[in-house]
Amino acid sequence: MRARTIPAAVFARRRRALMDRMGPNSVALLPAAPEAPRNRDVYYPYRQDSDFYYLTGFPEPEAVAALIPGAPQEFLLFCRERDPHMEIWHGRRAGPQGARERYGADHAHPVVQLDEILLPLLENRERVYYAIGYRPDFDERVMDWIRQTRAKARTGVQAPVTFIALEHLLHPMRRRKEVEEIAVMRESAWIACEAHRRAMQMCRPGLMEYEVEAEFFHTFLRHGAGWSYPPIVAGGENSCILHYTENSAELCGGDVLLIDAGAELDGYASDITRTFPVNGRFSGEQRAIYELVLAAQKAAIDKVRPGCHFNEPHDAAVRVLTEGLIALGLLRGDAEEVIKAEQYKQFYMHRTGHWLGMDVHDVGSYKTGEDWQVFEPGMVTTIEPGLYIPVGSQIADERWARLGVHLETEVDKRWQRIGVRIEDDVLVTEGEPEVLTAAAPKEIDEIEALMRN
Repeated sequence: MRARTIPAAVFARRRRALMDRMGPNSVALLPAAPEAPRNRDVYYPYRQDSDFYYLTGFPEPEAVAALIPGAPQEFLLFCRERDPHMEIWHGRRAGPQGARERYGADHAHPVVQLDEILLPLLENRERVYYAIGYRPDFDERVMDWIRQTRAKARTGVQAPVTFIALEHLLHPMRRRKEVEEIAVMRESAWIACEAHRRAMQMCRPGLMEYEVEAEFFHTFLRHGAGWSYPPIVAGGENSCILHYTENSAELCGGDVLLIDAGAELDGYASDITRTFPVNGRFSGEQRAIYELVLAAQKAAIDKVRPGCHFNEPHDAAVRVLTEGLIALGLLRGDAEEVIKAEQYKQFYMHRTGHWLGMDVHDVGSYKTGEDWQVFEPGMVTTIEPGLYIPVGSQIADERWARLGVHLETEVDKRWQRIGVRIEDDVLVTEGEPEVLTAAAPKEIDEIEALMRN
C-alpha cells in the first residue's frame, strides 16, 4: 500500500481536540491492533486499529499510545525498537526516534518499558479513558496497573476512580469527516468505481465469479489501495445471498451479477454495489426490479441532508419498494398495511445504509435515546436498497391475512434468481448530497452501453 497522505498536523489536531474534551487529571490509553496469525508461521497483512490510527497515524503493531492532557509530555508513544536483524526479515521499524520525528510523539519509549513508565503516570489521575472489552489481554494489564496504584494509597497516592469508554468521546469525532479525510475518501471511491467499470467491461457468460473478482484486486493494487472488505461477486441465485463471498460459480447468460466491493486507501473505505446483466442486456423482469431499486435509492439519497434524521432514507426506500412490489404483483394489499406488517422484508430484509469512514461500518451511534441521529455536514453514509427474489419465493396476501386467512402462492419463475442491490457512498453537505461513487455507472442505458463497448 502507498505511504500515508494525511499530514502529521491533522493527527496532532485530533489529539488536541480529544484531550480538550477529556479535561485535566485524566489519561487515555490506546493499544495498537495485535497481529493475527493466518497459519502456523504466516500472519495476515497487518491492519492498524482504526481508533489508534485516527489519533496517531502510526502503522505498526506492538505499540501503545497514552494521551495525558496538561502533562509536560502529553502524547507518549511506546513502540518496538529498531532491530537491524528483524528489519532484514520483516521490514523497517520507526523506533522511538521515528515515533517522535515522523509521528509527532512528545516522547517515545521502547514498548518493553511500558509498565515501568506508564504506571507512575496513572498516579493521582482521576479518570482513565479506555475502550474496555475489546482486548482482554490489555484489559488485564490496565487492571493490574490500577491495582498497583491502589496499593500505594497509604503513601498518599490516589488511583483513578472513574473509567470512561474512550469511544464516548472519540467516535462522535470520527463520525464527522475532516476536509483531509473527505479528500482521501473521494479517491478511495474513485478507485472502487474504476474497478466496477472494469468488471462491467470484461464480464461475459462462461467466466467464473473469481475471474471478475480478480479485476478488483488488480485495480485496487495498481492504485496503491487494498480491499475494504472481501468482495461479493454473486451471479444468478447467488445474488440473493446478502453476504455471499465464495465467488466460485460460473456466470450464466440470462442472470444478473451483483458485485459488492470497495477499496481501502490510507485507512479509509469505500463501499459500492452494482448489479448488471451477465450478457450485457437486462431482461424485462430484471429491468423492472432494477428500475424499482434505483428509484428507491434516489429517493433515499434525497434524504441525506442536514436536518434529516438517519432513518429517513430507509423510510423513503421502503415506501418506494413496497409500492413498486405491489404494482408488480409481488406483494398484495394496501401499501400502508404492508409496510406496517413489514411484509416487504421478504424481499428487502436489511437496512438502507450505515456510516462509512475508516471502518466500512464506521463508528458512531445511530440513535441518541429514542431519537435518530440527525445528519450534519461532513458525515458519510452508504445508501443501499435492494430486492432479492430467490428460487421458491412465496407471495403472502395481506388482504386475506387481515381476515385470519394466510394464503401464499409461489412467485412466478420469471422473477426468481434476481437479486439487485445498488449502493453508493454519500457525503452530507450544506446543500445537495454529494455521491462520492457517482463514477460507477448505475443507469441502465449507461451500463448496457459500457458492456457493449
